[in-house]
Amino acid sequence: MTTATKWNLSGTYFESCDCEIACPCIFLRPPNTEKGDCNVLITWNIENGSFGDTDVSGLKVAMATHAPGLMIDGNWKVALYLDENASESQQAALGQIFGGQAGGVFEIFAGFIGEILGVGTASIEYSADGKNRSVKVGNIAEAAIEGIEGLDGADVTISGNPLGVSLGVPAIVATSTVNRFNDHGMSWDFSGKNGYYSDFSYEV
Repeated sequence: MTTATKWNLSGTYFESCDCEIACPCIFLRPPNTEKGDCNVLITWNIENGSFGDTDVSGLKVAMATHAPGLMIDGNWKVALYLDENASESQQAALGQIFGGQAGGVFEIFAGFIGEILGVGTASIEYSADGKNRSVKVGNIAEAAIEGIEGLDGADVTISGNPLGVSLGVPAIVATSTVNRFNDHGMSWDFSGKNGYYSDFSYEV
């Protein structure tokens, strides 16, 4: 059951997973990893946002997800990290939005989650510089990606994909230089794998 609270978020995001480039999950295809699962770290940099009267601009959220197979088959294991700089009311707002209780795209994602490993706060250091994106989530996670150079130095993009973090916005294809995560008994460490990044805009 969703709340009646109106909310909106916009900014930039990036994701890094252990699929080979380009991750087929966004095409509703099985992960192309050795084990046939997908481990992904997603980070949102909220440039502008509100939940009712609560302003959440300038905050960040990170989510670590393990999908045991085809993404749309569900049974995801998820750990959510909210910006430690958020006030109590801001944390509550972000928790409702990203937990799926406030409707919108995250309510859809919530339908695929089989187990929430935890929701906590952490320092989230997010950086975006040209084709590079990076994040450090306390001592829990670290990821960095670099956009692949296309023809004449242009971005390599994917659009029209049926599944994604920011549907309707072309995803820029990247490769990871690092992706480490260790928390809640779930861990991984890899590089040279898939990454996507783009702007995002959500509203309910």
